Amino acid sequence: MRIAAAPISWGVCEVPGWGLQLTPDRVLAEMAESGLTATELGPDGFLPPEPEDRTRLLDRYGLRAIGGFVPVVLHDPDRDPLAELRAVLTSFPADAVVVLAAATGADGYDARPVLDAEGWRTLLGNLDRIHRETPRPVTLHPHIGTMVETRAEVDRVLDGSEVPLCLDTGHLLAGGTDPLDVVRRAPGRIAHVHLKDVDAALAGRVRAGEITYTEAVRAGIYRPLGRGDVDVAGIVTGLTAAGYAGWYVMEQDVVLTSEDADPAGDVRASLAFLRGITA
Repeated sequence: MRIAAAPISWGVCEVPGWGLQLTPDRVLAEMAESGLTATELGPDGFLPPEPEDRTRLLDRYGLRAIGGFVPVVLHDPDRDPLAELRAVLTSFPADAVVVLAAATGADGYDARPVLDAEGWRTLLGNLDRIHRETPRPVTLHPHIGTMVETRAEVDRVLDGSEVPLCLDTGHLLAGGTDPLDVVRRAPGRIAHVHLKDVDAALAGRVRAGEITYTEAVRAGIYRPLGRGDVDVAGIVTGLTAAGYAGWYVMEQDVVLTSEDADPAGDVRASLAFLRGITA
């Protein structure tokens, strides 16, 4: 397996007011100490924007950048997401996977509008345009609080566009989609994987509107791999059988309130679980 880390497992997030934001040096050092050699980029401003400076910093910890999360508004006919994306990609590693999210245009992931038919036509058209015209791997990340969250919305993207998916096992389950079912139905559409484990009861409360997504993350909706309700082993086995050769990015979204927290401990537990199921 090609296993990578993500800064969100250390609470580093693009949402304003999310929580304590640890320094890159601490996060990267703990990734390296856990035996990892690859990471996603994290939000704008976490790593140096200049490619040479970023590479120099990552090299110090024996790490390489393999992808990055890029929220873009795709449903607004008055905006050109391809132009916005091209501006972002000027400093993006040449071989890194672009992990798009269909952003709402607002901060955070606790509320979202409902798309009408024109909005869906615009979103799907922009996805195919970006997929065709971006000279690097591009995937769409179904994500709570974005325009592609529910099972019906995931199916609409699969049926109405050609863009590959980032299979985020946690956001899919939390949004009402069985990620293992996606592996079985559409393995050829999966080009990148975020491995998360989820407390299904808390996910159900988010879907029911009883708590917000942010409240659920603070309450521990995401668990170390193997300690939640996602069939991580079944997903990895299914992807392997289908010939998937991309990255598995371990993610356990957390909100930190103290520098005494030990997010690296959960990362090491997830890494041990993955190594156990692939041994």
